[in-house]
Amino acid sequence: MRKILIGTHNKGKFKEIAYLISKKYRKISPKKLNLPSPKETGKTFLSNSKLKAKFFSKFVTYSVLSDDSGICIKALNNKPGIYSARWAKKHGSFLKAMRFILKKLKNKKNRGATFVCSLTFKDPSGKIISAVGKLHGNISNKILGKKGFGYDPIFIPKNYQQTFGEMLKKKKIKIDHRYLAFKKLKKIVKTL
Repeated sequence: MRKILIGTHNKGKFKEIAYLISKKYRKISPKKLNLPSPKETGKTFLSNSKLKAKFFSKFVTYSVLSDDSGICIKALNNKPGIYSARWAKKHGSFLKAMRFILKKLKNKKNRGATFVCSLTFKDPSGKIISAVGKLHGNISNKILGKKGFGYDPIFIPKNYQQTFGEMLKKKKIKIDHRYLAFKKLKKIVKTL
């Protein structure tokens, strides 16, 4: 059986990516191998996902698929963006970060937001392939739902009435930004 390292320490992201990848692969997490996380010094989702793929591939002889994703909120100058997880850390938790965002958007008319995901695949020969998925939507007026992770309970995808936090996992996983990036990647890396 082929192995693949899913380059993320985020449990939610790991589960979603593992679900998308073919059953032909044995999915390994960096936690299982006691690997640290690299410093995210990139200025874009794409550069950070490439940086992670290169970093994790130093430790294994098989393929690596890494993710960098986050939420860009129009009224906040597209923040938190690549700093989405760091905002949660800064505020003490994702819940507190979401409360902070809702407070900031209180009197804003434009509640538009985009979930962005960059996936980078690096094979043992050193070949690197990346794809970016973007999902547009809006920020809800309050925190809704207990499903999903991260900022899911405040994001309502376009043409839907529910937040990702309220959606069934199987529904969310087939429309979200990670899925959109994966679909593009799979067209090039057929084995995924």
